[in-house]
Amino acid sequence: MAISIRLARGGAKKRPVYRIVVADSRNPRDGKYLERLGTYNPLLPKDSGERVKLDTERAAHWLKVGAQPSDRVARFLDAAGLMKRTAKNNPKKAEPGEKAKERAEERAAKAAEAEAAANAPAEEEAAAEAPAEEAAAEAVAEETPAADETAA
Repeated sequence: MAISIRLARGGAKKRPVYRIVVADSRNPRDGKYLERLGTYNPLLPKDSGERVKLDTERAAHWLKVGAQPSDRVARFLDAAGLMKRTAKNNPKKAEPGEKAKERAEERAAKAAEAEAAANAPAEEEAAAEAPAEEAAAEAVAEETPAADETAA
């Protein structure tokens, strides 16, 4: 018989309240259990003392007997100082999936095309203005030496 320390759900729809119980792992989640160790109310603020109530002496006993806590209960036991839970590291957790990557690449390609299309008329206008500016600069350059010659 595999014994686990886990949560059993209670409460109304969308208003969960959990019992921290010791049960045979083959029993249903909300089914028969061996002993109730405490309660967990996820709707209360995280700093509230009423959020997690736990009988630490009985929990220590069941851990010594060999009961395996679920991940959530292991967090509670770690916070109570009864066991050490190692932090899990999943470096790929925040990485988007393959389809999301493809969509991002398509979006980037469309944005580059739109930017190129927006810059093309501006470049044409700049190219049209450049000869006019050069002609004006040449005219000013031609006038300046003539003025220098008359002064000389």
